[in-house]
Amino acid sequence: MSDVPDDPMAKARRLVLSFLPQDRQPKSDEVYNAVNVIFGMMAAQGEAVDRDVLVKEIEALTAVFQERSLALTEGEGHEPWLPEAKNDRDWDFWERYRRYLEDVVNLPPWVVRRLDQSSDDVLSQLEDPRRPGPWRRRGLVIGQVQSGKTGQYIGLTAKAVDAGYRFIVVLAGIHNDLRSQTQLRIDEGLLGFDTQNQSRSDENGRSRAIGVGKMPLAKKLKIASPTNSGEKGDFGLATAKAINFPLGDFPVVLVVKKHYKILEYVRKWVLDVHGVEDENGDKVISDLPLFVIDDEADNASINTVRDPEADPTKTNAAIRKLMKSFDKSAYVGYTATPFANIYIDPEADHSEAGEDLFPASFIRSLPSPSNYLGPERVFGLQVEDEDEDDVQALPLVRHVDDSDAWLRSGHKSGDVPAGDLPKSLREAILSFVLSCAARRARGQAKAHNSMLVHVTRFTAVQTLVYEQVQDHLHLVVDMMRDRYGKGPEIRAEFRALWERDFTPTTDCFEPEQAERLTWDQVSDQLLPALRKIQVKTVNGSSKDALDYYDNRRNGLSVIAIGGQKLSRGLTLEGLTVSYYLRPSKTYDTLLQMGRWFGYRPGYEDLCRLYTMPALEDAYVEVTAATDELRREVEEMATLGLTPKQFGLKVRASSLGLTVTAANKMRQSTKIMLSYSGEGPETVIFNLARGTVERNYQALESLVRRMDAITKPVPAQAPNGKVRWNDVPAEIVSEFLTTYETDRMAQRVRPRLIAKYVDQCTRVGELGSWTVCLVGSTTSDTPKEIAGHRVGLVTRKALNPKFGDEGRYTIRRVLSPPDEMIDLDDDQKEAAHAAAGKAAKLQDKASTSKTPAGPHIRRQRRTDQGLLLVYPLTVPDASETGQTTPVVGFQVSFPHSEYQAKTEYEANAIWLQEDIYTKDEEDDEA
Repeated sequence: MSDVPDDPMAKARRLVLSFLPQDRQPKSDEVYNAVNVIFGMMAAQGEAVDRDVLVKEIEALTAVFQERSLALTEGEGHEPWLPEAKNDRDWDFWERYRRYLEDVVNLPPWVVRRLDQSSDDVLSQLEDPRRPGPWRRRGLVIGQVQSGKTGQYIGLTAKAVDAGYRFIVVLAGIHNDLRSQTQLRIDEGLLGFDTQNQSRSDENGRSRAIGVGKMPLAKKLKIASPTNSGEKGDFGLATAKAINFPLGDFPVVLVVKKHYKILEYVRKWVLDVHGVEDENGDKVISDLPLFVIDDEADNASINTVRDPEADPTKTNAAIRKLMKSFDKSAYVGYTATPFANIYIDPEADHSEAGEDLFPASFIRSLPSPSNYLGPERVFGLQVEDEDEDDVQALPLVRHVDDSDAWLRSGHKSGDVPAGDLPKSLREAILSFVLSCAARRARGQAKAHNSMLVHVTRFTAVQTLVYEQVQDHLHLVVDMMRDRYGKGPEIRAEFRALWERDFTPTTDCFEPEQAERLTWDQVSDQLLPALRKIQVKTVNGSSKDALDYYDNRRNGLSVIAIGGQKLSRGLTLEGLTVSYYLRPSKTYDTLLQMGRWFGYRPGYEDLCRLYTMPALEDAYVEVTAATDELRREVEEMATLGLTPKQFGLKVRASSLGLTVTAANKMRQSTKIMLSYSGEGPETVIFNLARGTVERNYQALESLVRRMDAITKPVPAQAPNGKVRWNDVPAEIVSEFLTTYETDRMAQRVRPRLIAKYVDQCTRVGELGSWTVCLVGSTTSDTPKEIAGHRVGLVTRKALNPKFGDEGRYTIRRVLSPPDEMIDLDDDQKEAAHAAAGKAAKLQDKASTSKTPAGPHIRRQRRTDQGLLLVYPLTVPDASETGQTTPVVGFQVSFPHSEYQAKTEYEANAIWLQEDIYTKDEEDDEA
């Protein structure tokens, strides 16, 4: 696509889109008719465009859909203001940015429309900057990793500036390169000028317009930025002395690192130039509304001190003191991993630092556009709501099982890689060359291409890996140039990889998503693609920089070798191949390290993730956990609950087990858990023969005990479900206590679940259970279980090599309709009504036969527990020698009136039951 807003194709695209319906996705015939009208009109004016290309571009843009966002809000002390302000203020910054997104960035119309709506929704929850003070608002926006959060908050900032906020501070990560990258995005989307050449829009002589300021007929809007996009462009004492413009007359934007010294420089400077003494003799800024955007708000902003009464950590305190220095302030945090933010104590208020950063005003969840390559599409996700289709994993993950001999897991900073690069990494490098060549063959010769190599957190080891990768790449180039010696050999290796891997993977995508290429087309581009590739280290000790902006005209092709600096916030442009071996013990760190998420228009099929099977299993688990959290926000938003109520629920929830670092959950030395309203289910199974046998014996014991006290409801069809009603809680607890899980199964801890059941029974809840042994009527392998013949259930393995790994992982054990088997008609009707209300809030049609689990569990009586037990046959069981069924279960808990909680020591559980026990503290310079 062209990126010049006034060329014929861009003009044609803009005109066609204006002809199409704005309130829905257009139909194919509407696209064709609009293209024909504009094509004829432009041809009559002597402006030629390719009609077929125009149709393809419009179809691609209009095929993208995005749902509306939902939020929990707290209205106390808030005065609604935005509807009136829409009429009494100019919205020039927003209109300029909107046009930039549509005409230059070429965002799909639906995405721009949703960005407009969601930024209005967030802005409306802040206070009117014209409202007499004092006031304060704090909110949180939850997006996905690499999903466009920066673009969203630039839109919000543009509207905040239009509304009257005059002092904007963007907290942009903890490294210089991330701050620089964020400033450049602000320059392009909000300021309209290159801050490395000027600090305000009305400077004469050396103006350099970029982004929104470079568009034809773009308005020159008055705005300034003391910080700039250079590597050393952060705020400092020298910056403060050089500022020559007043505060309050026009918007001033600072993009700063999240470091306490920088934040103190900012606070002291603004107090010096604009502060007045209050009645206590303290300086305060009273007539300059502050707006703080905290990017990656769960990183560095969190107070990790164990005692909430103690002095907070330095960066957290610096942010809070900055907010406290203004009597009118608004704070919005953005993150894809909000767990730590939700764990902040809502009541924390330090005498010097002020209130903590809990998002007391609102928590908003932003759905991703349909063209986003996120965790669900990379690793797959089975959803509870039948109204939604399961997300099938794309065939992009490649397992690495040969790296330990080269660089053992748990290596130290002084270790040296043993021998040559492993075969898997050599293949990953060849895959990257092929992806670069294929993109060239598809007309993307000047696009950025990146490969990520993340195998160690130690900078010294990264340097050794860099040297090995550099040497190997030079060897491949030399071989390619040797036409008669090694040349045919390396070309044959490239061709074999292309035909074995790339061709069948591309065939899994629709033709409009991935252009089919012949080997000859790719082969012609191999050497040009190879010559362009550079190898760089990206860490605190390296002088290398990922200078995408400086190479924007011809594109940068780079293999980036790094660790922490590549694991949060920093965008790798055109990332196709990732070689990632570094484990993490927490959900948030795992997700943030996933730089391979994002948007890959026209080359999704060329992307590859080389990683260990255990890490893929961890990502499957993380994907389900974060999806559950977002759905929890949506459900509670539908119920009209507040952020504080949500924070308390999550802190008492099974989601809180290993979602974030222990020091970010230190409200006390213990953590309280509740399974109220939740549906824990087993999806990871240890295939050790002893474990499988013991769990099967536990199931047989459960069935015999139930038969002894209550008559079962027999299956309605041969080999189908057998159900027991009025089962005492102690029988269920005994089964759960005996059941053994795999150590990877972080979110299902049967002994904690049993303890929760016991505590509920003490307060008169969960006294009577329905237990269902779920059999499959279509099974070819029926099994006699303690006198009851049921068909074994089948579930597809997410890890094809589960036999070698000794661990069988599935997406879900539950079949969603099963969770309704014990509901009466009124409960079923209420669950459907709740699902319909939630769907309406999200602009979705609700045609599901089965409501999602949260809506079902909301209708359960407090004494109405359900245990579903699934005897599973492992795929290819005869080949693996697995004859005893694997036992899985799901528990459907009602909402407790007492919120009975299970107490346990966080650190003990952390060490005993976490996936990884290695220290995550990073020692990079």
